[in-house]
Amino acid sequence: MRSTSRFSSLRAFATLALLGAVATLPQAARGALYTDPATLPANKAYDYIIVGASPGGSVLAKRLTEVAGTNVLLIEAGPNDAGVLPIEVPLLSSQLQPNQLWDWNYTTVPQSSLDQRVIQYPRGRVLGGSSSINFMIYTRGSEDDFNQYAEVTGDSGYSWSSIEPYFKKLERLVPPVDGHNTQGEVDPSIHGTSGPLNISVPGASLPPDPHVVQVTQELPNEFPFNVDMNNGKPIGVGWLQGTLGGGARVSSSVAYVQPVIDGDNLDVLVDTTVTKLIKTGTQNGQPVFRGVQFAQSSTAPLFALNATKEVILAAGAVNTPQLLMLSGLGPASALSAQGITPILDIPAVGQNLVDHPMLTNQFGVATADDDLIENLSRNATFAGDLVGEWIAERMGVMVTPGQNHVTWLRMPANDSIFKTVQDPSAGPLSPHFEFLVVPGFLSYTQAAPDTGFFMTILTIIVTPTSRGSVTLSSSDPFAPPTIDPNFLSTAFDLAAMRAAVRSAVRFASAPTWTGFLTGPAAPFAGVDVTDDDALDAWARAQTSTIWHPTGTARMGKCGDSSANSVVNPDMTVRGVVGLRVMDASVLPFIPAAHPQAAIYAFAERLADLIKSGKSSC
Repeated sequence: MRSTSRFSSLRAFATLALLGAVATLPQAARGALYTDPATLPANKAYDYIIVGASPGGSVLAKRLTEVAGTNVLLIEAGPNDAGVLPIEVPLLSSQLQPNQLWDWNYTTVPQSSLDQRVIQYPRGRVLGGSSSINFMIYTRGSEDDFNQYAEVTGDSGYSWSSIEPYFKKLERLVPPVDGHNTQGEVDPSIHGTSGPLNISVPGASLPPDPHVVQVTQELPNEFPFNVDMNNGKPIGVGWLQGTLGGGARVSSSVAYVQPVIDGDNLDVLVDTTVTKLIKTGTQNGQPVFRGVQFAQSSTAPLFALNATKEVILAAGAVNTPQLLMLSGLGPASALSAQGITPILDIPAVGQNLVDHPMLTNQFGVATADDDLIENLSRNATFAGDLVGEWIAERMGVMVTPGQNHVTWLRMPANDSIFKTVQDPSAGPLSPHFEFLVVPGFLSYTQAAPDTGFFMTILTIIVTPTSRGSVTLSSSDPFAPPTIDPNFLSTAFDLAAMRAAVRSAVRFASAPTWTGFLTGPAAPFAGVDVTDDDALDAWARAQTSTIWHPTGTARMGKCGDSSANSVVNPDMTVRGVVGLRVMDASVLPFIPAAHPQAAIYAFAERLADLIKSGKSSC
């Protein structure tokens, strides 16, 4: 039996694909890339110090250096991403986590509603952050999501009509690498064509593709076809759009950092962890935080630098609250318990963690050729040929992220759960759950069988009501924080997962699948989907996450005197001078979408706010 992880079967050809090591493709010299803090330019003043090369940090690094004379230092805990083969090859994304060089390799505490299981919790630790290790799915979300952001923050700049121009600004819609006709797969009129971030539909077909589309013809009431779900109305089945270009992953590093890394006013320091934010003074009775302390390991020398204008945290929904708390900004009693002197009591730091729970549901396929993943794992020659094709031509199935469609659906309005629970979605345009169809066996808890051929439908709850936390396990900045997403801890989340699985079974029972699918298989074969208790047991035993943590430094309205938010609508930390946050931690609720698109757009808007000198408050 083989190891269990996302696309676990691909582990079988990892050494072949990586040529026995971390394969690095040819790359140009980078004059402003530093791997040792001691080699940073002496006596250089930085206007902005950005912590974390995530989508938020990368966008700001590029945009702020567009202002002549503005110096920016971008500090990333992980290595450079340029030329790393498994990062660049889309289908090799499963090699990037867990327990890899480019991952923080976090785990959760035992999940009380998941049979006390500990869940792997990958986070990107590399230039590009999690955009360098994710599965490249690019979904903006619904109009309702953004209009609710505007309502919750009191800032109309987050409404759909205000944010949509930023999506167009950041996007560069490019043809798929195979050059196929994309009419009916994407609506070019709603996308940008000259932004930094390449967006494309997949450049190679997968075996389930024609059947997924045919379901929308056979069962259009439940599974309507949506030409482009990035139009603000995502409900339906459509072709996946990904951060892809030229057959390769396009991370925030590729799009925003690498093109300007040789510039005079951007310095990038990798392999270096910011261990603490430094209070540099007091202004109008408020603490000023314009300093950072950093080191390359727990035993390495400490360095410190001050920004002349601002420090911007873009370390992600796990590391940003950890760093705030290590610096004395957070729940005072919890900080004191770790021996940290509280500088400002901000109870919401690390709270409100919300993530998308994901469940894998396996089906058998009748023909071996229709299971891409098992064929890759069981035939080293076939796998090697595909990797070789990508290296030589950037063509073939390796240019796909492993799924070519995405489905967004709502629960019926008369579902019994709504008799006792208010609909948590942002509105009727927002889905409750998502499908992804993978051509092979996928499970986070079960080893891939040595025989048989499979297709897996991932069911993902995108409006979860469960809330968790990120807290300090230690005052040691190199110790992992305590992560508790508290998955499936509410009646709604269980009800939504039941609805999603039953919908997936109906999807897989459409006439088009006759002769392709043989029915539920492997561990899913024994689940009685008509029985609530059986489905709940299945969900508790098998659910993991699609790794979308958000909300741990959430936005609130200007002047919010409650304890429920951390940052203002302009991302400034409440009660603090000189410090902002720009990553998924600021989202006051999780989007019913893969969050990276929203983060890119919010960061583009924030860059404009900073450059203009305007404030939301």
